Amino acid sequence: MSKSTATRARPLSPHLQIYRFTPTMAMSILHRITGAALYFGTLLFALWLLAAAGPREQFDFINGLFGSILGRLVLFGYTWALLHHMLGGIRHLIWDTGHGLEKDTSRRIAWGTLIGSVTLTAIVWILGYAVRGAF
Repeated sequence: MSKSTATRARPLSPHLQIYRFTPTMAMSILHRITGAALYFGTLLFALWLLAAAGPREQFDFINGLFGSILGRLVLFGYTWALLHHMLGGIRHLIWDTGHGLEKDTSRRIAWGTLIGSVTLTAIVWILGYAVRGAF
């Protein structure tokens, strides 16, 4: 007769203390965080669009908020989150094709995602200020 499940020794699940923190793990966590940040950033974008459709004073007020130091910092973070999430999605798309799954390659792609998102964010903001004539 077999033992019941209650008395048999059950295997322990691995947990974060067993795993070594890797760049791929960090990018997975950041991908989830940026997805949540994009949700709130898109609400701010919708607020800006509503203000654009409303009275001039309302639009000027919202533009003033977004033009402040804190507002620009939030917009910079939104830009980085958007680009990082996009590159993370491309990374997953590459994995879906069966490529880049080797440990070394996935680590390099993870670092490329981070470096690429920071670089692209800087380029977007530099071009934005250049087009505005702020330099």
